[in-house]
Amino acid sequence: MLRASHRHYQSLRDEVTFENRALADSARAESLLQWGRQREWRAAQAVQCQYVEAFAGTLCLRVFADAAALLIADSGGQRRWQSGYVSAGRVQFSPHGWSDFCPRKEAAECRLP
Repeated sequence: MLRASHRHYQSLRDEVTFENRALADSARAESLLQWGRQREWRAAQAVQCQYVEAFAGTLCLRVFADAAALLIADSGGQRRWQSGYVSAGRVQFSPHGWSDFCPRKEAAECRLP
């Protein structure tokens, strides 16, 4: 009986550990996205990426032929996206354009390069 209880509690502990890690990764991805919105991006480059150690994640900007832009933040497998556009040579992000799912029709456009 003690062995069964031990396995049960160990299983619960593993679930809590997994959820804590997922929540932390999610928070880092959201923070990374917000940090990326504040950067000055080169609108002339189609794809730009950088690893940001402070958030343990990767941030990429994709600029499409139709002047749409997409900021992608990934931390620990948790991804967030921010829609935007290029205007007068600068990347502008939509104030309410962030998402936790791919906002583009083609899923490949939402992947990290």
